[in-house]
Amino acid sequence: MIDKIMHRTKFQFITFSILSTLSASTAYTQPTTLIVVRKFKIYRELVVADSSKKMVELKTIVPNLRYDLRYATGNNFLHQRLYKKGNETFLRLPVAKALATAQQELNEKGFGLKIWDAYRPYSVTVKMWEPIKDDRYVADPKKGSGHNRGTAVDLAIINLKDGKELNMGTDFDNFSDTAHQTFTNLPEEILQNRLLLKSTMEKYGFVALATEWWHFYWKDANKFELMDIDFKKFRK
Repeated sequence: MIDKIMHRTKFQFITFSILSTLSASTAYTQPTTLIVVRKFKIYRELVVADSSKKMVELKTIVPNLRYDLRYATGNNFLHQRLYKKGNETFLRLPVAKALATAQQELNEKGFGLKIWDAYRPYSVTVKMWEPIKDDRYVADPKKGSGHNRGTAVDLAIINLKDGKELNMGTDFDNFSDTAHQTFTNLPEEILQNRLLLKSTMEKYGFVALATEWWHFYWKDANKFELMDIDFKKFRK
């Protein structure tokens, strides 16, 4: 009984601590009901309470992943560098493990995964929203993104022999109907490539975003908090 009371008290303290970290963005007025974890200390407390919330660098779980982290370069729809480093990216532990299983299955077929983006700080989502303001393609900061929770990933399939991407019909961050999961006016090869990616990811617990063939999110995403913590903090 005492253990239960202590656990409940600890949970209430963590919740209060998270709420106390809320603050408005300089470019966007954050809704008062939206909880965003901004302090690494609070994140650590949440991980102590639930180890599944641990953020892990993907190559520590899946060493043979390929990275092309577009937001660490100017090669993205904003044409500006949004991340400081282009050699690391993170997801929550169970999501990363599921991605590793998907990668293993593809490897057995001579394919692999290339990652464009995974965890994304909330403040970056705010920057992305301003020029687009279309929640089919960019997450509305009023709700936050699965990327902010460390539970969404943008990716493509590559051929292991030459490292080239399979033809998916569009590039990453193509904001048009052609990128939609239901768009079928494409050559059969492209449709089969998209099906391979979608069926493999869904097999291991991911859900496909309807408007982006490259975007997949974890089915239980809402159990993980939105975060606005810099990548370097997760290296600790």
